[in-house]
Amino acid sequence: MFPVASSATPTGSTSCTPWAVRWGFSTWTLRNRVSCVATPIMCPALSCPGMGCTSLQDKSPALDSRVMVWDVSKREAVCGSPASPRSAGNANVVMCSSCRDEMFVTAGNFTIRVWELDTATKKIHPSECYAGQLRRITVCVQMTDDDDDFYLGTTSGDVLKVNTSSKVVTACGPQKKKFSMGVTALLLPKTGGLIVGTGEGTVALCTGSDFQVKKRMRVEGAVTSLTCRGRDDQFFIGTNKGQMYHSAYATFKEELVAVCHTEAVNDIVFPEGHSDLFVTCSTNDIRVWYTPERLERLRITVPNVTCHAFEVTRDGMVIVSAWNDGKIRAFVPATGEPMYEINNAHNLGVTAIAATSDCKQIISGGGDGQVICA
Repeated sequence: MFPVASSATPTGSTSCTPWAVRWGFSTWTLRNRVSCVATPIMCPALSCPGMGCTSLQDKSPALDSRVMVWDVSKREAVCGSPASPRSAGNANVVMCSSCRDEMFVTAGNFTIRVWELDTATKKIHPSECYAGQLRRITVCVQMTDDDDDFYLGTTSGDVLKVNTSSKVVTACGPQKKKFSMGVTALLLPKTGGLIVGTGEGTVALCTGSDFQVKKRMRVEGAVTSLTCRGRDDQFFIGTNKGQMYHSAYATFKEELVAVCHTEAVNDIVFPEGHSDLFVTCSTNDIRVWYTPERLERLRITVPNVTCHAFEVTRDGMVIVSAWNDGKIRAFVPATGEPMYEINNAHNLGVTAIAATSDCKQIISGGGDGQVICA
């Protein structure tokens, strides 16, 4: 079985039915799936015995988030309940116990709950956690292996520690210097301490009841995920800039292992006679990739505009590119340095571009329907 947090759908609304899907990790095949409710699924979590939690949340204040329990093997709902009290906001995260199928936690906008599943009556019962004067919006959660405590990362930039037995917040920190742009990811390594990822791109190792920072590193973009690898001597870091890093606990130094565009790829080109290189474009940038290692070699960044198309001239000396601000920009392929710009090439943005085989002329197409040869 697995519990699912969801939100209600207003009467008369129509939407596609979402599915909770379970995949076989080793075979990369679909194991089974269950039809949930007609609202988006936000946050899945699985417990070791085979129970999983999935959180669904609607941003409308008129709709309350719900938590539901599903039987994976039977592919049917067991029970459900509102995920938070009416006096609080929506539940944002949910996590199952790794020791007991009957226990899981939810947290969100000014709400922290520990849940117990009664398998005999097929009902779930919440217990509110006492936080005193603390009012926090929770965006991530981690639970210890023995399920004695769980940790919550907040938009305020601090971490809460909650005891699952007493349902009381037992620690909050850091007290003096909170993490900038909120705590967005948490990881509990078996080596001890707590690893914190932030919206600023900081990854920090914290220790003690006051969560003092012992080590820290910086990555590009807000940290969206932290997960351990193998024997727990290394961990991975994911960011909202499409970057993935890994680091050893001992050294606590980041190493970039994978990167991608963060928005749609609009064009891709292999330069003439260079199968080991290819070039892509998207919002804000053009990137050159090395095919054998599948790694980024060069990034040409132009903020706040989108590259619709580009071409590498046959002699390999110029990248000519088409942008949504109506400009044609040319760059040196080896270094990414700007060569020239053609302003106001098209009124509604440049949408297509090509270079002649002798590399002496450029042909461009725009959103205004015009084709111009320059």
